[in-house]
Amino acid sequence: MQYRADKTGAQLSVLGYGCLRFPRAGGRIDQDAVTAQIGEAVNLGVNYFDTAYIYPGSEAALGEALRRLGCRDRVYLADKLPQYLIRSRAGAQKCFEEQLARLGTDHIDFYLMHMLSDCSAWEKLCAMGIREWLEELKAGGKIGRIGFSFHGDTAAFVQLLDAYDWDFCQIQYNYLDEHTQAGRRGLEAAAARGIPVIIMEPLRGGRLITGLPDAARKRIADHPSGRSAAGWGLRWLWDQPGVTCVLSGMNSLEMIRDNVRAAEDALPGCLSAEDHAFIDGLKADLQDAMRIGCTGCGYCQPCPAGVDIPGVFACYNRATAEGRHAKKEYLRTTGLRRKGTGASQCVGCGKCEAHCPQHLPIRATLKDAARELEGPLYKLARAGVRILHLW
Repeated sequence: MQYRADKTGAQLSVLGYGCLRFPRAGGRIDQDAVTAQIGEAVNLGVNYFDTAYIYPGSEAALGEALRRLGCRDRVYLADKLPQYLIRSRAGAQKCFEEQLARLGTDHIDFYLMHMLSDCSAWEKLCAMGIREWLEELKAGGKIGRIGFSFHGDTAAFVQLLDAYDWDFCQIQYNYLDEHTQAGRRGLEAAAARGIPVIIMEPLRGGRLITGLPDAARKRIADHPSGRSAAGWGLRWLWDQPGVTCVLSGMNSLEMIRDNVRAAEDALPGCLSAEDHAFIDGLKADLQDAMRIGCTGCGYCQPCPAGVDIPGVFACYNRATAEGRHAKKEYLRTTGLRRKGTGASQCVGCGKCEAHCPQHLPIRATLKDAARELEGPLYKLARAGVRILHLW
């Protein structure tokens, strides 16, 4: 296992354990399987475990596994405050105490504001006194480091980086999302500020394995290295020095062992020029299977009406294969913000098309995307966001 340092010098395993997708039996988390898998991961060198208040049963299952294994002092626990549910400092304290009880611990090493999408959400928390509350918990040893997880566009991410002296952050990032959400520019902006970056959805919840088109599958099968689709996706991330730890939602012993093998030589610069060309080929295969050939270059941004055009098209391209998941991602990245960034905000000015190097029919495609992605649930959520910010 390779390790990379955070701000404090703590050595984090480059492979982290995402605890959203624990194995289940009979509709419930299989505690025995979870314990066995976490024990295997710890023995193989994984020391960063990420959970959240809203992951059903995850905190308690993780805490019970660490209790049975007696290895709490060998790992770093990351957990998240559901800031979208918090209405007061007292409410945050109650939630935090419940998290400690579920985890069976007296402190949380990495504590994130869950799913911030722009500065307005952080400012609302600050107005409740959450900033001072966090700093008091940190001073008292209850929290080790303060960070945030992010779903939004690059500009909002960079603004958030400068809104507080963060100890770390967490972003969705993979070779297909290189230029959407926080993206490569966001990763590099965090690195320039000395902020460690934890990566979530490195394989898009497994979709860069199971959702690959036939051409990409054949390309991987024919490569002489024998490397798996997961191995290529993970190594693309570990190649970048700004990446501190990559979370994988591992739910089998085989998956854990395969990912650990991939991490054995996961040093910055671990990909050759030929490797990069190979991954570019995979991306081209994926682009060929998409509805609109947006590369996420960002030349169309900023949109005068505030539309996150690359983000919208990323979800629209995924909607055929991923359906509900793509719509959920669209809601998180464009709808759950004070100022939405969805396709329906397009006013048809055409500025984007004038700057698009691929001369894509952006305005017409945004209309198609709005019809498909902005159903009743999206509109209800947008109405709720507006009410919440008026409250």
